[in-house]
Amino acid sequence: MQNIPEIENLIKLISKLPGLGPKSAKRIILKMINNRQELLKPLANNLNEVFKNIERCKICGTLKSNTYPCNNCEDKSKKFTKICVVENISDQWAIENSSIFQGYFHILGGTIADSNNHNKRENLLINSLIERIKDNNIDEVILATSATIEGQTTAFYIQDSLRNTKVKVSKLAQGLPVGGEIENSDDGTLISAFKDRKHLDNI
Repeated sequence: MQNIPEIENLIKLISKLPGLGPKSAKRIILKMINNRQELLKPLANNLNEVFKNIERCKICGTLKSNTYPCNNCEDKSKKFTKICVVENISDQWAIENSSIFQGYFHILGGTIADSNNHNKRENLLINSLIERIKDNNIDEVILATSATIEGQTTAFYIQDSLRNTKVKVSKLAQGLPVGGEIENSDDGTLISAFKDRKHLDNI
């Protein structure tokens, strides 16, 4: 392969995406270059639009367009009474696809143990979660963090943070395998975990 800096840099970037290595990146890039008008140009334009217009909601943590209100937390017409707390947006998408949960989502953006979360309470939007509970008359918070040590530690931290809200706190049943992650769970596992979720006593 010729040493073309633009392509080499693109291979390095695409190789950082989940499930892709250098070989897969090369195949993707070759496909795009061979289809410049159909694939490469529209992809470049769309990526630029996403970079400019898509951001993380400062209230609930999900992705939103900066030109429209957040559908997840600002649509008061839904009048849900439950909030499901997940670690990542991919977890939210997995649960939404299962159609087992009807309610609001609160996306933490990681766990307590994440090195990126230096100001943990602020980065995980815990204060915002408490405000959402009060403002929306929420009667239950479902902790849908992963069954990892980090996920369970984060769930305990949130439970402790909500002790003065009087809201009912529950967590997904251990239909989720120990060490398992929400986004990798199949619909049946998620449905079982939601139906058999356990209520947690206020600390």
